[in-house]
Amino acid sequence: MVDEATPTNTQETQWWAKFFIFSAVLSLIILVSGPFGYKYGITDLAPSLISVLVALAGALLVFVVGIIMAIVATRKGLPRERNMIFIAMVISLIPMVFIVPQMMKARSVPPIHDISTDTINPPEFNVVVALRKDAPNDLIYAHEDSAETLAKLQTEAYPDLQPTVTELSVEAAVNRATNILKSQGLEIVSSDTAAGIVEATATTFWFGFKDDVVVRATAGSAGTTIDVRSVSRVGQSDVGANAARIKKFLDAFTSA
Repeated sequence: MVDEATPTNTQETQWWAKFFIFSAVLSLIILVSGPFGYKYGITDLAPSLISVLVALAGALLVFVVGIIMAIVATRKGLPRERNMIFIAMVISLIPMVFIVPQMMKARSVPPIHDISTDTINPPEFNVVVALRKDAPNDLIYAHEDSAETLAKLQTEAYPDLQPTVTELSVEAAVNRATNILKSQGLEIVSSDTAAGIVEATATTFWFGFKDDVVVRATAGSAGTTIDVRSVSRVGQSDVGANAARIKKFLDAFTSA
């Protein structure tokens, strides 16, 4: 005979264990639906950002309370419930792994979204201007109405972002820049070898944020100077994305 106090596989799973699984999955759904909702025009940006924070809060709650309930389940001899709680805790880690590093990164970089290798005479956009007519961010290189302030913040945060000089002609440099931007997943908006300008747009996977990039090739006595500028259409801070994009491009350009 089976002792009545001994849990068996025929026992019904406790409702609270199922609720933990449900809550963890729900936080994951909220995490995904917010960014994609904005990307596909279903929701505005503010609700989408709030949903990400809600997903993080829910995941943290599941994880913290889950620790307590896992101990309770273990002491009461409920291995099925304990295992379900562990699964819920693992699921709850996904929003935390996705969001927390971004929040930490945002705190470590200045709240700017316009980055250029030339802070004195930043490359200018031409064709892209029309595409940004409804964008919250303009194309004026300045922070709090001061170009000097933006240049100082950028230089302190990203001192390694500098122009690069190549032996290529302006035409060859533009062609190389165009090919590199394409290979890095950007959409080419304009490639003008006569003007020495390439314009492109990068679109992020989750929110569908668009950042515009311009590469300028200028002929000089020492060779062709390559300058790059990357500007976000939305958001005060780019969480370092534009600087990382410029560095990635320059590394590819100099190694090609």
